[in-house]
Amino acid sequence: MFLAESPPVNLTPPPPQIVITTDHPRLLRKALPPSPQPAHTPLAMATKVYRASTTAPVNIAVVKYWGKRDAKLNLPTNSSLSVTLSQSDLRTLTTASCSESFDRDTLTLNGEDADVSGARTQACFRELRARRAALEAKDASLPKLSAMKLRIVSENNFPTAAGLASSAAGFAALVRAIADLYELPDSPTELSLIARQGSGSACRSLLGGYVAWRAGEKADGSDSLAEQVAEASHWPGMRALILVVSAGRKLVPSTSGMQQTVATSMLFKQRVDNVVPVHMKAMEEAIRDRDFAKFAEVTMKDSNSFHATCLDTYPPISYMNEYSKAAIRAVQMINEAAGKTVAAYTFDAGANPVIYYPEEESEAVVGTLFPVLSDRPGWKQPEAYKSLKAAVALGDIGSFLAEGVNRVIETGVGEGPIKSDKFLVAEDGSPVKSN
Repeated sequence: MFLAESPPVNLTPPPPQIVITTDHPRLLRKALPPSPQPAHTPLAMATKVYRASTTAPVNIAVVKYWGKRDAKLNLPTNSSLSVTLSQSDLRTLTTASCSESFDRDTLTLNGEDADVSGARTQACFRELRARRAALEAKDASLPKLSAMKLRIVSENNFPTAAGLASSAAGFAALVRAIADLYELPDSPTELSLIARQGSGSACRSLLGGYVAWRAGEKADGSDSLAEQVAEASHWPGMRALILVVSAGRKLVPSTSGMQQTVATSMLFKQRVDNVVPVHMKAMEEAIRDRDFAKFAEVTMKDSNSFHATCLDTYPPISYMNEYSKAAIRAVQMINEAAGKTVAAYTFDAGANPVIYYPEEESEAVVGTLFPVLSDRPGWKQPEAYKSLKAAVALGDIGSFLAEGVNRVIETGVGEGPIKSDKFLVAEDGSPVKSN
C-alpha cells in the first residue's frame, strides 16, 4: 500500500496571542506564534527503505516452450532456446523495496496495482525470502530484510501481454531486483530456478545472448534451469525486426493454451519426443558455427511446428492472423529474391512476426520492408533507409501487410539484466514514475 500524500501544511501564522506571563502577571506581552508542524513524519525519517533496481530483457524463442509436465513448479515438457534482445529497445525496469513500515506486499505494473496473491508470484517471494533468511541466520549483523514486506514497482517500455514475452521480462526483473535487494550471491542460472516458477520463459531472460532452458527430468525441478549457450558477443550481428500487428491481450493466454494443447493435441507428443530434440541440437550447432541459414531453417520450422500443435488443440487455438501469414510470405519472397536464406520468421503465442536476419543482410531485409511500412513508427534511421535497395517488390502482399502493422521495433541480440540507478520507489517509500 503506497503512502498517501500529506495534506498541505498551513504556513500562515495565527494572530498574535495575548498572554499573561507568570513572572509579571500585570505585564502584557505578545506570545510568539507556534511553529507549524507537518501532518505526519515522512517515512524516510521514521524507518529506512531498502531499494534495488534492475532492467531485464525480452527474449524471443527460436525453439519454443509449450507445455508443462508440472504446472505447479512450471516444469516444461520440452527444452527451448531463445535470443535475448537488446534492452536499448525492449526492457522492463523494476524497483524492489522493503521496509518495516510497509504493511503488506504490493506490486505496481505500469502504474496499475497488480495482484501479488497468485501462486506464481508468491512462489518467487517465498524462495527469495528463504535465501535471504539463510544469510541472516549466518550473520546476525544483517538487517532482517526477509521479514519485511515488499513494495515492487515495474514499468515496461513495450505493450504488455501482446506476444512480446512481457511476463518473461517482468518476472526476470522482479527476481533479479529482489535478489539484488537481498544481496544474494546466487548466479543467474541459480536464480533461473526461481524465475521459472513465476513465468517459464522468464528463466531465459536472466541471461544474455543465446540461452537454453533445459527441461530437466527431476520431479522437484532442480535440473530445469537456464544456461547460456553463447554470449551476445559470440554472434553480435544477429538482428530482429518485430512487426507489431496486435498490441492487445490474447484471447487465449499462454498458460491455459498450453494446458489445452497437452490435454488434446495428438501432434504434441510427436513434437516433444521427436521434433524438439532435433531442433535443439541443430540450433546449438548453428549458433556455435554462426550459420544463419541453418539458424533460420530451424527457427521457421520450429515456429511452424509449435503453431501446428496449437491448431491441433481441441478446440483449436490460433494465435496468428492474416497479417501474420502475409509476413511469412514476405520473408519467403525476400529469401527467394536473395537466392539464399537471409531472413527467418518466428511467432510466439501471438500474432506479431519477429524477423531475424544477419546485420550484413540489412539491405535485403530492411530495404524490402521499409518501403511498404515507412510511415509506421519505430524505424531508427528512416532517412538512411530510403536509399536502400529492395530485394523484391512485395506488391499486394506488402500492401496487405501495411494495413495490419501498427509499428515496428528494430532490435538485436543483447545482454541480460543490468543494475539501474533509476528508482521507481522513492527514498520515503512512495512510488515515482520513470521518465
